[in-house]
Amino acid sequence: MKKKTAFICDESYFWHHAGDGALFEPAGGYLQANGSVESPESKRRFKNLLEKSGLMNQLEQIKPVAATEAQLAYFHTKRHIDNVKRLSDGQGGDCGDSAIVGRGSYEIAKLAAGGAITAVKTIIENDLIDNAYVLTRPPGHHAEADQGMGFCLFNNAVIAAKYAQKEWGVKKILILDWDAHHGNGTEDAFYEDDSVLFISLHQDNLEPIGRGKKEQTGKGIGSGFTINIPLYAASGDAAYHYAFEQIVVPAVEKFEPELIIVSAGQDASIFDPLARMMLSADGYRQLAKMTKKLADQYAQGRLICLHEGGYCPVYVPFCSHAIVEALSGITTDVKDPFIYAMAGTAYDVLLLHQKERVDEIKQYLNL
Repeated sequence: MKKKTAFICDESYFWHHAGDGALFEPAGGYLQANGSVESPESKRRFKNLLEKSGLMNQLEQIKPVAATEAQLAYFHTKRHIDNVKRLSDGQGGDCGDSAIVGRGSYEIAKLAAGGAITAVKTIIENDLIDNAYVLTRPPGHHAEADQGMGFCLFNNAVIAAKYAQKEWGVKKILILDWDAHHGNGTEDAFYEDDSVLFISLHQDNLEPIGRGKKEQTGKGIGSGFTINIPLYAASGDAAYHYAFEQIVVPAVEKFEPELIIVSAGQDASIFDPLARMMLSADGYRQLAKMTKKLADQYAQGRLICLHEGGYCPVYVPFCSHAIVEALSGITTDVKDPFIYAMAGTAYDVLLLHQKERVDEIKQYLNL
């Protein structure tokens, strides 16, 4: 019997208020307010597209259960948890570095972390479901143990991984982060841990500056279990595919994870305002297909995608829809309506300097 893909979401995710600035800065002076770029629009339009295409009806729709404070504390300090709650119960504010807490955001963030936890529980318990897409909001991969960062309040991927280890006895977990920005919070959580292999493909030295360098590979027993793949700006489908084949696949084959968690940020897309990468919707489809193949080979199909960044409200839905098609094995008639505009560009060509960068990282890692 063909297994189904779960889709986990809650209306509350769209009600988190991430601020009224412009892009990632607060309004003031000559900067006129335009609303946070981390708005619910791209996520809601993705969900709408799933419904419009009919794909939603072929997924197993599951409601998330909020994470408990004890589960948040698998990674986060009491000070940070209490601070987010205090801000949420009051008038809101920043809980770290560009991580705005709106009124009521604490409960929503608990539900976002809970969505990741619910996905882990579902794919382990339910024999008819082997993978899941969680439309988490707020996102999580920048959040540190003691503060939020970059729109992220609690680190959904870290909490899900630690939940899998502590409550289900999962021993080896791959966290694959293809967000255009480096997942610094996730890296820090497992930097000295050999039970989690963290692999990040991201734009070189974008955000946070100084993080995600190829030389940052872990510490102590965790040495070698962090793999950073900083790609040049304007890397597109072919460059990502090459990096996946040359670095991700051999690293995962060596590690043999029992569970794969993806920090699925669609901000490496061609049209994103906060990065300068050139992944197409089909490029994301291919990343998801290759990841699913690894999950089927090594993790009994157990694969969870957690929505992270992605700030172009009209293009993110098509990138994310393509990912869900790849996870479910279901093809719809949805096509990329924008890709024709990129004809003649190198988004799907592996350029020499891009190949050399990947080869350099592979050689450094001895893969």
